[in-house]
Amino acid sequence: MSTKVSSESFIHSSDLAWEDAGEGVRRKILSFASEIMMVRVVFRRGSAGPVHRHPHRQVTYVESGRFEVEIEGKTEVLSAGDSFIVGPETAHGVKALEDGCLIDVFAPAREDFLRESNK
Repeated sequence: MSTKVSSESFIHSSDLAWEDAGEGVRRKILSFASEIMMVRVVFRRGSAGPVHRHPHRQVTYVESGRFEVEIEGKTEVLSAGDSFIVGPETAHGVKALEDGCLIDVFAPAREDFLRESNK
């Protein structure tokens, strides 16, 4: 994990860097402590977070746009104001049907994201 164990108490998004997550997707770690992390993820229309699994519990809020969300083989379209939750090691992915933004919360924090942000 990063040498930094958590964010400051007050975080200004304008002070934080965007990371290229590839293929029309970029993310910004908004805040974190070892047991929780919040990340803003922006998608261009047609870009995707392919189906994957990780050991973290995840809750996601659709801030803007429309997304096709797949969880364990079931797919639904979610729009601004909607949300979804996935448990550890649950197969899930998203596709942006239009430009949009997701707010992801992970428990515990994604150490892989912290390592990538420190490169």
